[in-house]
Amino acid sequence: MTSDTARRRGGGLPTLEEVAARAGVGRGTVSRVINGSPRVSARARAAVEAAVAELGYVPNPAARALAANRADAVALVVPEPEARFFAEPYFSDIVHGIGETLADSGMQLLLTFAGNDRERGRLARYLASHRTDGVLIVAAHAGDPLPELLGGLGIPTVISGRRSADEPLPSVDSDNAEGARGAVAHLHSRGRRTVATITGGLEVYGAACRLDGYRRARAEAGLAPDERLTAVADFTEEGGRRAMRDLLARRPGLDAVFAASDVMAAGARQALRAAGRRVPDDVALVGFDDSAIARHMDPPLTSVRQPIQEMGRAMAGLVLSEIAARQERSTHEPHQIVLPTQLVIRDSS
Repeated sequence: MTSDTARRRGGGLPTLEEVAARAGVGRGTVSRVINGSPRVSARARAAVEAAVAELGYVPNPAARALAANRADAVALVVPEPEARFFAEPYFSDIVHGIGETLADSGMQLLLTFAGNDRERGRLARYLASHRTDGVLIVAAHAGDPLPELLGGLGIPTVISGRRSADEPLPSVDSDNAEGARGAVAHLHSRGRRTVATITGGLEVYGAACRLDGYRRARAEAGLAPDERLTAVADFTEEGGRRAMRDLLARRPGLDAVFAASDVMAAGARQALRAAGRRVPDDVALVGFDDSAIARHMDPPLTSVRQPIQEMGRAMAGLVLSEIAARQERSTHEPHQIVLPTQLVIRDSS
């Protein structure tokens, strides 16, 4: 143990200036070595590394980030009310996947909500001050001005769930249309002919794609369009209950329902039970997401599995790539990742 190290252990941490003095170089050279810059001679690098080891110097992460013009943080923006975020398993699963990938990169994850104009304005002011290196937006709505606002600020931005077929931003999505088509085709294969659907709000592109998949499956089965079999809800349990009651009033003879989320399927299940309809004997039921709700329903719910955690990991990987490209001043076409779904068959169908 050197006398300098012994003194430091009793009198505070060594400073950047002391490392520079020990190495016989300038403070800027020490900073470049610590931040991994190639603009340092091998001799100076070796001297700085030896001084760091001798003094027991520990870099300040905040100072390193400032020197590299980085915040070492990524914001996760949810343009939804907080109540929906905490009620839907989709959000917790995607955050899990994002967190796993960012943890390996050393980035902090900051969660914020932007469900109205006031919250969006506050968020824009915060991000304009360069307190994050990138932004992840979960469940963006068509027409939401936030993604373009962030793009105007020059902040690398990745969204989950495209807002349209021509999404200009990097995005990660599941194959919503094919997942829905497969779910309804499964119901037809079980002999169900009057299959209704409960959609999410159609301003969400994924919800519109699931409705398209439902319609395609009906067409493939040779069934004529019937708008009385479609009810639009809002991805909530209460919305699923209301929609199911409306469908029963319009088409009391329906024998199956495809709900565009497990949460809405749970609400539909309650309305069916209240109406004296047995699942699956009278009405087969299929959801979307394959969340914990699906496994715990009575009977267990057949559901379309989205690889939600994998989607979160892919989002985090994309934003890290976008951040690196911006720092290197390189350009490329935005990546659009679409992951496959899988139908998990249980007793409800």
